[in-house]
Amino acid sequence: MLQPWRTGKVIRIEDATPNTRRFWIEVADEDRFDFKPGQFVTLDLPIHEKKNKRWRSYSIASWPDGTNVFELVVVLMPQGAGSTYLFNDVEVGSVLAFRGPQGVFTLPETIDKDLFFICTGTGVAPFRSMVEYIYRNNIPHKKLYLIFGCRYIKDSLYFEELNELQSKLSSFQYIPTYSRETGENQIRKGYVHAVYEEIIGNNKTDAQFFLCGWKNMVDEAKERIVALGYDKKDIHLELYG
Repeated sequence: MLQPWRTGKVIRIEDATPNTRRFWIEVADEDRFDFKPGQFVTLDLPIHEKKNKRWRSYSIASWPDGTNVFELVVVLMPQGAGSTYLFNDVEVGSVLAFRGPQGVFTLPETIDKDLFFICTGTGVAPFRSMVEYIYRNNIPHKKLYLIFGCRYIKDSLYFEELNELQSKLSSFQYIPTYSRETGENQIRKGYVHAVYEEIIGNNKTDAQFFLCGWKNMVDEAKERIVALGYDKKDIHLELYG
């Protein structure tokens, strides 16, 4: 059954990186907006005459906190009509039509295995929601690994927050890796695949893998994880783009 369209007002906007922006949206006529970490909303943007060409879906980057406000993080895509509209035409006070929450890319009901959250770019959004939710609600869990890939340090999303969370939650490891960064020897360089392969090594544990990002990364990760000896049913994915 299709969910109804409703409206939300943009109450805050912040630049996160040179080409990424955070939007906080307050749901109209609701005291609280309930969703499961990992779910997404679909915006209906005035960018085309045909309905299905106006719709753009974004993972919710915040966690359920009992309020009627949720956060989206959006990257400005070259020639992207949806992101161009959000960057150029939407301001604090703008009203957006949206449908949601939607999606089944969510945490297992019982977290009895290690969880690997593997992402690139704004694919970190659902994992920020999941890890913060686990921490703030004291959800029983095993080890958590958030492996975040981007090109340069300047592209890091939620870096300070996730780094701080790592110090508060001993079972959580936040591991950013940069594919094009050449300076600063203290940082990890390369792609996300080398990170989870290194962690697993010859010590294969029970684990589930959540992948979020561009198709090339997700496809390669699926192949490599299966090659490590895991079953396809242990892999959950959300494609971007």
